[in-house]
Amino acid sequence: MEALLPVLKSHPGPSVLVCSLLFRVVHRLLQKLPVPKVVKQDDFRSWKWKNLSVSLVHSLLTGVWALTCVLVWPETLSNIHSHYNPLSYLLICVSTGYFVQDAGDIILTGHARGSWEFLLHHALVIWCFLYALYTQLYVAGGVVALFVEVNSITLHMRLMLKLAGAQSSSMYHINKLVNLFTYILFRLSTQFYLTWYIVQNYSWLDHGGYFLVTMMVMNIMILIYFYRLLRADFFPRSKRHVGQNGTHNNNSKKFLSD
Repeated sequence: MEALLPVLKSHPGPSVLVCSLLFRVVHRLLQKLPVPKVVKQDDFRSWKWKNLSVSLVHSLLTGVWALTCVLVWPETLSNIHSHYNPLSYLLICVSTGYFVQDAGDIILTGHARGSWEFLLHHALVIWCFLYALYTQLYVAGGVVALFVEVNSITLHMRLMLKLAGAQSSSMYHINKLVNLFTYILFRLSTQFYLTWYIVQNYSWLDHGGYFLVTMMVMNIMILIYFYRLLRADFFPRSKRHVGQNGTHNNNSKKFLSD
């Protein structure tokens, strides 16, 4: 791992592209897995399922990876500006590759208009992570930010269960409770900790203004989505989206549906 770090640091751009291609390979391999019949019957659902499958792999990989980095190197939490090691640097490189691949998949398949929230999120993450890779600053901050991927595991599972029409299943009900817990613990708490760190150390942080604006935009986004999540899973207003087969209507071309 130590020998790999100089190569990654010398060529961060190409390293990200290699990671992006690897996630594309994962995308191809996942297509060989069985898909629910209701998903296969609709082109948009089919694409969305494949996209979410890759996202789930990324979340499982990077969420555990980020937690491991902090457990092994606790200074990651206290020094998000300067601390990094080969494993954390590689994590940011791998994750950036995923976000590049995912943005490309959304755009090149013609789903950009309905997925603009995801594209905005990806653009913000990519610029922050590329800054970290090229300057070797805020790598630890990127690792901490990837705590949100622990919650993304249940978020992606939630959307996939909805695509499969399984909102009435016990798995969906268990997942929505776990999702609420991880959203608060790993997404909201992580975002607010990073925001607090930037505000507290703003006077000496490199390009602190850019990162603070980025964090504020992302904070607004996650609070809006949290409200939508609570409304959809815990305070549903009506059953107007339930179709004749008893499943919710997920044919909307909007990727980030409630």
